[in-house]
Amino acid sequence: MIPARIAALPCWDGLAAAAPLHGGLSNEIWKVTDRSGAHVVRFGADYPCHHVSRAHELMATRAAHAAGFAPAVTHAAPGVMVTDFVTAQTWTGADLCADPARVAALLRAFHTAMPAQVSGEARLFWVFHVIRDYARTLRAADSPHVAALPALLAMAEGYEAVQVPLPIVFGHNDLLPANILDDGARLWLIDYEYAGYSTALFDLAGAASNAGMDAAQARALLGAYFDAPPAPALLRAFDAMRCAALLREAMWGMVSHHHLNAPGVNYAAYATDNLEKLRVAHDGFLTTYGTPPT
Repeated sequence: MIPARIAALPCWDGLAAAAPLHGGLSNEIWKVTDRSGAHVVRFGADYPCHHVSRAHELMATRAAHAAGFAPAVTHAAPGVMVTDFVTAQTWTGADLCADPARVAALLRAFHTAMPAQVSGEARLFWVFHVIRDYARTLRAADSPHVAALPALLAMAEGYEAVQVPLPIVFGHNDLLPANILDDGARLWLIDYEYAGYSTALFDLAGAASNAGMDAAQARALLGAYFDAPPAPALLRAFDAMRCAALLREAMWGMVSHHHLNAPGVNYAAYATDNLEKLRVAHDGFLTTYGTPPT
């Protein structure tokens, strides 16, 4: 049965079928078919706790389509966006780990092309601000994680202290493996809720940490992106950003536990899983570089 709110959308040409798409962590997503083909319907509200604006997401998605990275938007209204459906394989962490050079080429092309297409307010995504703001949100919610926040914030301060100056790019900033699609001929990027200006290191670090790349794979990604072996300071900044990306994912789960309710998603478990990944990555960082300055 097709839900009434999908059937009511004015964009269909002979609506035929609708089926939910699973795997999203914060949105309700459907595959809908009409006479013109298959489409993806995303229902989602603004999430101030995550700095998510659907108007900004819509702009970024349209810009990414114009730049050649995202499916076309065919309809948009408050709380809903409809895009073309891409017949493709959804990547896993193993797919990212298997071809770091291809991921690097995708990200370099994305970072290069997007600024010419984005419009409106110049939105900034700086992971260390996000982490600090998540801490404020968790304190206001009287989260059970409040006691751990001083230690987590101290870790983030150390990671931020070793960052190096880099050009500002327009980043995707949510490089979970499932946000990369492979249609056999090319790669697509989807889900632009967190897109904004940043440095390349967060996208690179997010891809590496979310995919579970080992040290050799992560360095291959970094070297391919910059087309040169990374200098020691850049490598340290990258490894610190990998830790920061995991910390952000963990705190995203903590905040989502209080503010989101996607069917079938266990936000507490998501936070715990990423905290364990962070513990391993942080121990490795200390072993390699020692305690970062604060």
